[in-house]
Amino acid sequence: MSDNTLSTSIEYLKGVGPKRAEVLRSELGVTTFNDLLKHFPFRYIDKTSFHKISDIASEMEPVQLIGQFIRVKEIGVGRKMRLSAIFEDQSGQIELVWFKGAKWVKPKLLANKQFVVYGRPKYYGGKWNIPHPDFELKADIDKKGGSRFVPVYPSTEKLGSMGLNSNGIVKLMQQLMPQVINEIKETLPRELLAKERLVSRNQAFQWVHFPDSMDDALRARGRMKFEELLLIQILLLQQKIVNTTRMPGVRFSKVGDFFNRFYNDHLGFELTGAQKRVMKEIRADVNSGHHMNRLIQGDVGSGKTIVALLAGLLAIDNGFQVCLMAPTEILAQQHYTGFLELLSPLGLNVQLLTGSVKTQKRREIHEGLENGEVHVLIGTHALIEPKVKFQNLGLAIIDEQHRFGVKQRAKLWAKSSIPPHILVMTATPIPRTLSMTLYGDLDVSVIDELPPGRKQVKTVHRTDAHRLTIFHFLKEEIAKGRQVYIVYPLIEESSAMDYKDLMDGYESVSRSFPAPDYQLSIVHGKMKPEDKDFEMQRFVSGQTQIMVATTVIEVGVNVPNATVMVIESSERFGLSQLHQLRGRVGRGGEQSFCILMTGDKLSQDSRKRIKTMCDTTDGFVIAEVDLELRGPGDIMGTQQSGVMDLKIADLVKDQHILERAREVATGILDLDPDLEKPENKTLRDSIKKILKFKKNWSKIS
Repeated sequence: MSDNTLSTSIEYLKGVGPKRAEVLRSELGVTTFNDLLKHFPFRYIDKTSFHKISDIASEMEPVQLIGQFIRVKEIGVGRKMRLSAIFEDQSGQIELVWFKGAKWVKPKLLANKQFVVYGRPKYYGGKWNIPHPDFELKADIDKKGGSRFVPVYPSTEKLGSMGLNSNGIVKLMQQLMPQVINEIKETLPRELLAKERLVSRNQAFQWVHFPDSMDDALRARGRMKFEELLLIQILLLQQKIVNTTRMPGVRFSKVGDFFNRFYNDHLGFELTGAQKRVMKEIRADVNSGHHMNRLIQGDVGSGKTIVALLAGLLAIDNGFQVCLMAPTEILAQQHYTGFLELLSPLGLNVQLLTGSVKTQKRREIHEGLENGEVHVLIGTHALIEPKVKFQNLGLAIIDEQHRFGVKQRAKLWAKSSIPPHILVMTATPIPRTLSMTLYGDLDVSVIDELPPGRKQVKTVHRTDAHRLTIFHFLKEEIAKGRQVYIVYPLIEESSAMDYKDLMDGYESVSRSFPAPDYQLSIVHGKMKPEDKDFEMQRFVSGQTQIMVATTVIEVGVNVPNATVMVIESSERFGLSQLHQLRGRVGRGGEQSFCILMTGDKLSQDSRKRIKTMCDTTDGFVIAEVDLELRGPGDIMGTQQSGVMDLKIADLVKDQHILERAREVATGILDLDPDLEKPENKTLRDSIKKILKFKKNWSKIS
């Protein structure tokens, strides 16, 4: 038996056949023996210990009993009929109840035979009963022998209807394991197994599906999690080696006139310690002769953009052009306005290229890029169109990179004969464990310090009952010359309900803040871009005091005079979105406020999100809670999901395993970057196998 056996179609496993095979494929993605082997249990039922009926005192834990059925009867008729059985052991009696399947169950409940019953007790009508328990003849259990730790597998309603609930999958595993277990190849070097005290791969598969004890199950799962995370880390670190030490990068060897003039005469404030540290890291990268691939993580308002601008000036001082790609027109426009204001005094040519730039202007920009007259180009995905050609692109800055697809980002590399240095910025703090995987092939810099003078935004939770008090508070802030955001959820651009909520809200605010005393702006996704820009501009210039908007203002609006952010139906927002929205205020020197409005009834998760927002403004703490609540898949989005196709490891619960895997991977590659040594052959073969199935690994960042 060989890999060919593991690649056998699942329909040829005894007990499957064509119909079940089709449902296994559509519901679980299981098409081969190997896929089923890697369909892991998510918990285990301990059937090694037994309880007495007289000990039952809680609804929490399932119990296992040994005894006999002394009376079985059907109660009621038709659909309301239930099957009741009195089960007895030496300590007492309990009723077992089946509300479905009475005709199938009743013949199996044999009198005067010893049965083992397993189920979760319920207290009803002043006594204990067990609805729909599992039951089996004790003699049959004794005959089978083997493990009494029963695996519980993920299943679905559709699979259950075909007899493939967890118990059905257990039966398939019992058929599968003898056929494949001795043919499972080792993927980790023998020395590594010994050093990390890991069981063999063969043993791990045996124990993960059919452990003899909980300790066996944990050891098996630990081995598999470590392997999964180690191989991902090796892939990412090898890619990092290629992107940096082996990929040539243009050298920015001098700090010239543009950088020095700006830093000394136009910056106007002292950089924070964190900003200076990150600038040193960038300077070392761009002067190394190797390609820079660096991520700057920093909370909203921490000053990432000024660091990116300084890096851009280094490029220009060395004769290169710079581009900055942003995910939305609003954000691109914001960057353009900021860069233009800061760089024009130096005589630098900054241009904006988005989908709404007219043809004639577009032509001028294209010419200016090719003849070198344009120093800095800022735009949206319009930057990666084939017509956009640079004379000498040296640095590509990507903002909020998680919003761009892998292919879009890779197109920037093709804009220069030697790939430009890449500087990625994100204001969405990413938990350390996630960044080690999602951004494992980038060097990560963290700006973990806010500029001096910034006051923490005060965040409070309020319900509709407080609305009048809140409106009074808004009027007080406006009377001080401040401005206010009121934001409504937008789940989909076309959602009629959300649009109605927004318009109802706008009318309510208009009644409470009537003209001419108050001026309102409104911005939402259904507006034409020019109307949206007009309304935004009125707010930015201070002509309107209140901006009623959907989440289109999540990024890209910088109004230091705005001091209050009211988020309506805040329970409908994710944590990272709430944090981004809060970052729109607190950008000036005045005390700012974020008011989270919700209904009275909140789910447990919503409560935790709101409490986290009120307790902290630290984006990295918020990101950790977000990861815990949502899991890595949702945080990453679909663009990077291929990177994280984890079968058994969990980035929230297995942080210590991930960190150890990263250490081990680093140690191995420090000594043998290409895994050419004989002792690393098994690892090399494992990596080749992954790359065969994941063609996009070469351009993750």
